[in-house]
Amino acid sequence: MKIAMIVAMDESGFIGKDGGLPWRMSSDLKRFKRLTSGDGFNAVVMGRRTWDSLPDSYRPLPERTNIVLSRDSSLQIDGAEVALYDGRAVEIGYSEGCDELWVIGGAEIYGLMIQRCEEIHVTTVHTSVEGDAMFPDWDRTQWAEDVVQENLASEHDDHASTYSIWRRI
Repeated sequence: MKIAMIVAMDESGFIGKDGGLPWRMSSDLKRFKRLTSGDGFNAVVMGRRTWDSLPDSYRPLPERTNIVLSRDSSLQIDGAEVALYDGRAVEIGYSEGCDELWVIGGAEIYGLMIQRCEEIHVTTVHTSVEGDAMFPDWDRTQWAEDVVQENLASEHDDHASTYSIWRRI
């Protein structure tokens, strides 16, 4: 099972503000859905606050095993598996027969799972926002970047962006 993470961040590394995304990037959301859904045998791992931030109509994220990491041992969520630690999230992905396990946030979960990942899919949104959630510092010398796509701002995307895949060396 491949373990990867996917994130959109501004040029300073901010990923969120007030429990949501600080921009509107339709092209990135479409890529997110396509990648994390795959052939229908994938899982997404997120923290409870990320789960809570999803619109009701998208919770659980369809066509994916939804895994929520939480320290709350009494937490039960309709439509999602709850894992108390990162290794349990990986075990759930294996037990469900997933081809890929995608880490989708938030900041604490990215920091917890980054050492388990072989790829990081990064959309750099070319702006600077005042956020309250930041992607963790990571040693980019241990990774090789492949720039896949440059996007211009449009009526559906608030800002220009660059989509890259970082692969562990």
